[in-house]
Amino acid sequence: MTLTTTAPTSLHQELRTAILERLLHGQALLPDTPTHVMEVVGILKSYGVVLKAYAENLCDISERQFLVLFPFFKYFNGEITIPKLLRHWWHDRINYEYAEYCMRAMMWHGGGGLDAFLDSAEFRQLAGKAITAKLRGNPLMQLVNQLFPEFLLETVRMLCYYSGLGQFWTVMYPIFLTLSDRYDAGEIRSIPDVVDHIRAGLIAASDRPITYSVKIRGQTYEILPASAGLTFLPDTAIPYVEAVFLRGTPFFGLVSFNAQAQQISRDQSEFGYGALFADPIPTGAAGIPPTLLMQDMRHYLPPYLLEFYRRQGRGEDDLRVKICQTFQKSMFCVTTAAITALAPYPWTTTDPQEQAANRAFYETWLDRLATSRLWNVQLSN
Repeated sequence: MTLTTTAPTSLHQELRTAILERLLHGQALLPDTPTHVMEVVGILKSYGVVLKAYAENLCDISERQFLVLFPFFKYFNGEITIPKLLRHWWHDRINYEYAEYCMRAMMWHGGGGLDAFLDSAEFRQLAGKAITAKLRGNPLMQLVNQLFPEFLLETVRMLCYYSGLGQFWTVMYPIFLTLSDRYDAGEIRSIPDVVDHIRAGLIAASDRPITYSVKIRGQTYEILPASAGLTFLPDTAIPYVEAVFLRGTPFFGLVSFNAQAQQISRDQSEFGYGALFADPIPTGAAGIPPTLLMQDMRHYLPPYLLEFYRRQGRGEDDLRVKICQTFQKSMFCVTTAAITALAPYPWTTTDPQEQAANRAFYETWLDRLATSRLWNVQLSN
């Protein structure tokens, strides 16, 4: 996907050099300004509240609604009441559909040990046991499973991604909420402070096991066993960044693409529709998946961030667009935390060869972000 940037070529190169030097000296993709710190911390506070709800619902679907083919109440987390149903119909609720969009993007793009395990013979055996137990006493579904043996197996694969993403977000939302607490206490004063906080959380959870099991008629069936060796950082965090931040998928109804004319690449690795690439203006329109997230976050904005938006431009009339712009800034901070955690050497190294390796590593990432919104956020306050 080819995108244009608002920065002229000469300015683009100047910005690239400045960003590279920042990364080499322990700073971030996003410039360090007091306004950026306030925006990023505020939006991540709201995001953390929403992520908690997303994570709980994804885990509930994977565990308590296993192979429920028509889950009419899958967004209710087991609590079905008339008031809640009315709020659901009135759309006065969390938009869990966005969480499923992210889950499907991860499943489609794959990557990491989770993707590899789901193609293994061990997974087929474990999933097969759970499917057999679930279908006991249901001759119709047993017949369907015999006629289409891959159908329920693929459904279980998808449920593994429900669980995997839910477990990933279960780690992430406390990181964002404690970031806000530290900011309120005066401990977070700069963008590098924000990045250090997020990176420390990622590293602390890097070896956290990713497992998944379901209980059927009182018996537990392992589907992602601990013996598979799946862990937080390589098997959920990195695939998530790749699938959601970088690649994504084209948004239906926003732009008309002609796949036969190669307007959509056949190579998924070349996709550039992720959160770091999206244009905030059309993203703020109804029916676009990220707009569901912006709609959710607007309910939980800290007072200082909402007041900041009210003083800007059109006030609350374009609130979702403003939220999207700030959210992208925050995601460049999260991306910085992720890539600096993966850098070959610490930025404090004085060895020339190690410094050269770090430079080459960061230049590769800047090439990857060449058509993203990175250059636009450099020109903001």
